[in-house]
Amino acid sequence: MKTLVIGSGAREHAFVSTLARERAAPEIICAPGNPGIAEVARCVPADPGKPDDLLAVADRENVDLTIVGPELPLSRGVVDLFVARQRAIVGPTAAAAALESSKAFAKDFMARHRVPTARFRICNSADEALRDIARGEFGYPIVIKADGLAAGKGVVIADDRHSAETAIHDVMVSRKFGASGERVVLEEFLSGQEASYFVLADGAAFMPLSSAQDHKRIFDQDRGPNTGGMGAFAPSPLVTADVERRVVDAIVRPVLEGMVREGTPYRGFLYVGLMLTADGPKVIEFNVRFGDPEAQVVMPLIAGEIAPLLAAAAEGSLPHAPIAMRHEVAVGVVLASQGYPGPVTSGRPIEGIDAAERVDGVRVFHAGTAVKDGQLVTAGGRVLTVVATAPDYAHAIARAYQGVERISFDGMQYRRDIGATVRNF
Repeated sequence: MKTLVIGSGAREHAFVSTLARERAAPEIICAPGNPGIAEVARCVPADPGKPDDLLAVADRENVDLTIVGPELPLSRGVVDLFVARQRAIVGPTAAAAALESSKAFAKDFMARHRVPTARFRICNSADEALRDIARGEFGYPIVIKADGLAAGKGVVIADDRHSAETAIHDVMVSRKFGASGERVVLEEFLSGQEASYFVLADGAAFMPLSSAQDHKRIFDQDRGPNTGGMGAFAPSPLVTADVERRVVDAIVRPVLEGMVREGTPYRGFLYVGLMLTADGPKVIEFNVRFGDPEAQVVMPLIAGEIAPLLAAAAEGSLPHAPIAMRHEVAVGVVLASQGYPGPVTSGRPIEGIDAAERVDGVRVFHAGTAVKDGQLVTAGGRVLTVVATAPDYAHAIARAYQGVERISFDGMQYRRDIGATVRNF
């Protein structure tokens, strides 16, 4: 089977590495890929934001199955285009992908199908948002979300009215996130602990995969601005068997059944971002693809063959048996460029990846890397994810940071507390 993986980050590197190790490993093509992916798959140039270009790659290469990594091509209808051309693809249609591409759609959808989430208001103008903030319905802190895609950075938690009004000005007037800020969602702040839960769906049935916890803030102890993710660990000790049952019954099933009733059956990976409150699990957000860096810590734990399951999801024929998982845990630490999540300088030489991967249980997944004059260099904000597996969290954390210590590039920054909350599990 010839498989096309769309994307160029560490998530896609984790996908490709998982597929490549399977017994009946498919021929793998990645568009556009990165230097790490190029070690295990053939990379071809393509713009992930242009569905027509991606279809041209699939047609030219005559691929049997396409796996979509990032959210942008999903929101732009790559699945709709491939399905119209009868090409198998794993991912939701543009209409179903609105669960992520529009926070307002997601909140209204949850209200229609009684999925537990924070109370909210949708505001279509800055004046409307400022009036709602002045009313103080949700108190403080208050959560302000840009409606559209913002690379995981479009959420502000405002501690007071002044901060909230400043956020509205930044998002809706100054357009910090471009067109994504045309609307905002105001939400009550939920107290509890965060976790993520992942399933693979085929339009009707679904298969649980794993849970995870990520670290969004740039600095230790959850300080500083939000990022796309600075690290993660899996599975989450917070997602006990009882919590998982409640998430499946109160969230996953109603969402997938609601999608069917609304004429947009959901196929592909569904990421449920959770707040585990005193009143039970509630949805913070949905992602319509595997998360990054969550994919990097979940994929190494999969013991079964994933390629046949992805093909079955595309065809609408997922088996009822759960996927086999390793009896281990995984911890991933993101190495980022100086200045991230703001502007960064690329082209800094990277050293030590081979040395890091000589640590037992460690893999290094490439995100923002490139090759210049034969030297691997930085090429973006998040550069690498160093992932370690082990029988327990203490050993996985230690291994991950042993790997981190062997890698270097000018301006390298990373959090030193990834997984610290689970050291005692």
